[in-house]
Amino acid sequence: MAGRTAGIDWASEAHEVCISEGGRVAERFSVAHEERGLRELARRLRARGVERVAIERPDGILVERLLAAGLEVLAIHPNQVKAARPRFAVAHGKSARFDAYVLAELARTDSHRFRSLVPDGDETKALRALTRAREDLVGARVELANQLRAQLAAFWPGALIFSDVDSPISLAFLRRYLSPADARGLGPKRLAGFLARQRYCGRRSPEELLERMRSAPSGRAGEFEGEARRAVVLGLVHALEPIVAEIRELTFQIRGALAAHPDAAIFGPLFREAKTAICPATLIAELGAARGRYPTEAGLAADAGMSPVALESGKLRVATFRRACDKRLRLAVATLADSTRHWHPWAREIYRRARARGQDHPHAIRTLGRAWIRVLWRCWQDRVPYDPARHGNFSRLQPVRG
Repeated sequence: MAGRTAGIDWASEAHEVCISEGGRVAERFSVAHEERGLRELARRLRARGVERVAIERPDGILVERLLAAGLEVLAIHPNQVKAARPRFAVAHGKSARFDAYVLAELARTDSHRFRSLVPDGDETKALRALTRAREDLVGARVELANQLRAQLAAFWPGALIFSDVDSPISLAFLRRYLSPADARGLGPKRLAGFLARQRYCGRRSPEELLERMRSAPSGRAGEFEGEARRAVVLGLVHALEPIVAEIRELTFQIRGALAAHPDAAIFGPLFREAKTAICPATLIAELGAARGRYPTEAGLAADAGMSPVALESGKLRVATFRRACDKRLRLAVATLADSTRHWHPWAREIYRRARARGQDHPHAIRTLGRAWIRVLWRCWQDRVPYDPARHGNFSRLQPVRG
């Protein structure tokens, strides 16, 4: 029974399982995505002597249950499964049963090519849940804010007197003054009282804000259209307000979770403002706590999307943008690179040289991000906080070319 492998084609309602032994299908079955089904899955895999399981996702309840059962779990990217299908079939077919078989065979023959998952600690899981939830809410906020801005631009541009249409003060203003008719009696004194209640910290006086509102073009919406626009604006404001409040609350929780994480001190010196938490929190959450996940800095650079993909065929040799990567990790590293180029001399010099070679801004940021990966990986592996005094290239100001 030793040496058996399994492949699981997961789904939201049921999971297709294939157990392979010596290249032959030993057993097939499916289990429902419910507590009884997951318990039965773990029991049957252990009873059949399965040692290694391959699946197309790196996280989730199913993966956690497999790891808790003591199984080695390989996370295989869907693109790799797609590329492997022709090894086992001539026709270009696809089914859950066939994909489960392909995964089981990849776990049997190519396990050395894939990463075994290692569960992260509770601190890392909590940070990952908070940062990803905040990212989803920010996406929803941006979408709703764009709709609100478009509605106002169509019939009342004068309401856009604050820098961000989704800021708390802007939403409070729109809730009170939904249309030009509602703001008809608004004067400097009344606006000053509103700004005081909202603790407005902008640099513009009530007179300036009123002038901006009144100088904006006015729409010609009729009575019925005006009421319809007014209702839409109110609905969008009501939808945005709880999202903005929840983002603020999640940001506060992320700061607390980051302060309690053992890896927070490693990347802390790279962020000048103590209130900055989202970028280092995302960086730590996506890296995880298992150092074996990235045994080389090149692997981390590829997963973070900071290294190009080489295409070589005959005389053709080009480097293209890497799309298959951890998008959240890429954004965190790019944010770090973009912020440090303004104040870190070494980062500023790398960015300057990249632009001098003809790279545009996004490409130069990836070049700088690739250079930072070398430093971050070493600090992360050694569990040593970043120290400019030990950064040789920083001392010599001879940047590593990305």
